[in-house]
Amino acid sequence: MVEPDSARTVGVPGTLDWDKGDGLLPAIVQDAATLRVLMLGYMDRAALEATVATRRVTFFSRSKGRLWTKGESSGHWLDLVSLDVDCDGDTLLLLAHPQGPTCHLQRESCFPDAPGSLLAELSALVERRRGEMPEGSYTTRLFEGGTRRIAQKVGEEGVETALAAVAEDDDALLGEAADLIFHLLVLLRARGLGLADVEAKLATRRR
Repeated sequence: MVEPDSARTVGVPGTLDWDKGDGLLPAIVQDAATLRVLMLGYMDRAALEATVATRRVTFFSRSKGRLWTKGESSGHWLDLVSLDVDCDGDTLLLLAHPQGPTCHLQRESCFPDAPGSLLAELSALVERRRGEMPEGSYTTRLFEGGTRRIAQKVGEEGVETALAAVAEDDDALLGEAADLIFHLLVLLRARGLGLADVEAKLATRRR
């Protein structure tokens, strides 16, 4: 679960083992929404401090021999959300919001088969549809129908899912469940909410 950016205060960790890597620490970057691993880079003290200060992920480029902010040429920034350190203090884990493809090959991730959350990707797509309202889109028509109509669709899909569970095969149940989840994501977005908010609520119950 990713907390809203406004709720995060990110500081430079005080217990880091800079000596093990001759002043450099490997830094793994994950998409804050989908948790897909985006890339691996290296940070020295100055890169880490710049990342925290600007909230844009900055590395020490071993090939350039200088600090390098991801996106400084392409505009595909990595906006910092949170920062964590492993148990040995010699590896960093960053959650960030990518502003475009991370890989120089114009792929989402430098690891082409890196797993991520399909539900989070769908939630992000619904959010984009809400902002863009593209003509001819089914999601646009749902939003244009208003919250009451979307809620009605969620009710209909819920009934169809329940009926499929008791009277149809697994494939039919999965199809209905997928429809239900999609329409629920649309309903949440119509109320200004998203999947992360549901995850936050579940997290409070787990505690």
